[in-house]
Amino acid sequence: MVATKRKRRGGLEVQAKKPKRSRKDAGQPAKPDAVAKEVEEEDRDRIPGPVCKGKWKNKERILIFSSRGINFRTRHLMQDLRMLMPHSKADTKMDRKDKLFVINEVCEMKNCNKCIYFEAKKKQDLYMWLSNSPHGPSAKFLVQNIHTLAELKMTGNCLKGSRPLLSFDPAFDELPHYALLKELLIQIFSTPRYHPKSQPFVDHVFTFTILDNRIWFRNFQIIEEDAALVEIGPRFVLNLIKIFQGSFGGPTLYENPHYQSPNMHRRIVRSITAAKYREKQQVKDVQKLRKKEPKTILPHDPTADVFDIPAEDKPVEIQWVKPEPKVDLTARKRRIYKRHRKLQQKMNKGSAK
Repeated sequence: MVATKRKRRGGLEVQAKKPKRSRKDAGQPAKPDAVAKEVEEEDRDRIPGPVCKGKWKNKERILIFSSRGINFRTRHLMQDLRMLMPHSKADTKMDRKDKLFVINEVCEMKNCNKCIYFEAKKKQDLYMWLSNSPHGPSAKFLVQNIHTLAELKMTGNCLKGSRPLLSFDPAFDELPHYALLKELLIQIFSTPRYHPKSQPFVDHVFTFTILDNRIWFRNFQIIEEDAALVEIGPRFVLNLIKIFQGSFGGPTLYENPHYQSPNMHRRIVRSITAAKYREKQQVKDVQKLRKKEPKTILPHDPTADVFDIPAEDKPVEIQWVKPEPKVDLTARKRRIYKRHRKLQQKMNKGSAK
């Protein structure tokens, strides 16, 4: 385009004057080889752009927080999940007196549409809520067998912020409540593509396995050489309690018939130990009663002494000489010790004078 000027008083546009070329510039045009070399040098010095040039469309955001009263192991597990999920957000601990419906308002303030909430009870039982806020559904689990990233047993490693693969057991597609949980887990644990905090690499896999009516979570590193798996952590087991239609409440869609509450489990363990103690006490009482019973005396059997061989009669020896007295070594040592002590006392008195 040709550069133009506009007059101040609203006149017509006038073409701008071309800059005058100096005598130095007025030479032969540059050769195409030299221009190509300059372009290559500029490309070398240029900083490369980001690897992922796509658009971030999946705006899933996960709120991960807990109630008050959690122990150190739960706190480490919560921090591990935040580290592995770059699309997560944190919040302060919630009071126990507040109702669970308040979490929907917290998610709305934090601009989150999914939530992982850890609820602690009696400072020993841990429950996990997975919810789609604010319309639902939501699921409540009992968390068991927690092992965090800080434990030295697990030797795997992965890049922070990398996107994971999700591996599900084929049993998730057999029952409808497991299919619902599968969709909920996919939406929560999968890192959105082109997320600003994520890395465009896939070097670990989340596995969800169903065994013994529980969901077992594992995190493995994918080794590039032979595609072997090395566990990274964390690991935990989710025991399903209920699935609700709403977020943190509402009508119950499914209730696990195999679930046993921790209070009931502890009660059964105590009753078993009490039954063992009562059994021992009963055995002791029976033994005492047997001892108190009069012993039954059996009549003498004349045929019992048929095979007894009488012993030979030894001649009686009368000792006419008095035996020599035995030497008491302990008494002799005491006498020697007393004599030595008296000599030391006399020598000490003489040196004092």
